[in-house]
Amino acid sequence: QVLVDRLAALGIDSNEEFIRWYETSKTGFRFHSTPLSIADKFRELVCEQDRSVIFTSATLAVSGSFTHYQQQLGLEDACSGIWPGPFNYAEQALFYLPEGLPEPGDSDHTASVVELAEKLIKISRGRVFMLFTSYRALNEAASMLEGRCDYPLLVQGEAPRHVLLERFRDAGDAVLLGTGSFWEGVDVKGDALTVVLIDKFPFAVPDDPVLQARSKAARSAGLNPFMTLQLPQAVVALRQGAGRLIRSVDDQGVFILCDSRLVSKSYGKIFTSSLPAMKRTRDFAEVSAFLERS
Repeated sequence: QVLVDRLAALGIDSNEEFIRWYETSKTGFRFHSTPLSIADKFRELVCEQDRSVIFTSATLAVSGSFTHYQQQLGLEDACSGIWPGPFNYAEQALFYLPEGLPEPGDSDHTASVVELAEKLIKISRGRVFMLFTSYRALNEAASMLEGRCDYPLLVQGEAPRHVLLERFRDAGDAVLLGTGSFWEGVDVKGDALTVVLIDKFPFAVPDDPVLQARSKAARSAGLNPFMTLQLPQAVVALRQGAGRLIRSVDDQGVFILCDSRLVSKSYGKIFTSSLPAMKRTRDFAEVSAFLERS
């Protein structure tokens, strides 16, 4: 009966407040249903409380503003503020944007990222996170590094996340390749991690049914879906990925973004202004010197 009720709920075409889609696999299929927006319901829930509600985060602001987050939750009138954290990013971290890499959409982009990573791994003596925006790039990079990496190579999918992280911390000189869940909620303090490399901007997949439905709703409201949905989401995701690097006041490391759009596209400034205030460089020699001191 539970299954019948769920199928009946998924079949209600008149309810446009929900996004519905299905996914198939070799073993079966799945139906999905999610709200087009939670703003109204969430605002009602918060307003029902007879107490103050405080939200805190280190990564949800976009260019110094919580507008995107507040709109998603229906809390546009809420008070917001940003206060400095305990980390001295200007001294503790270096932001490296490599020159001469292929465009992110080029077929040889991942190979070039791996070539750069091999140089960094050697200088940093392992201690590297490589974060990817797709499993395709992750698997391609893993295949290239297999047998060529002189340090323990840990790849997402080979073991549960917590096991891989434990191995990474215990090894002290490992190289970890991950995507998805490794971009957030990962805490590696100390010398075990000195480099976080991200292959490209973490934009959502264009054919994602939730993104498509919410983009359509944004256009209907006279808004630009890229500026109001895709870009803010990517900025927050990039901040979360970059946040894996410095986890204590004693940490030091290099953050590397292998995406030339940071300087070639006008929206790159929004990413830059949203990231921690790290010193930036395009000089590999400066990166090498920084890592040799770390």
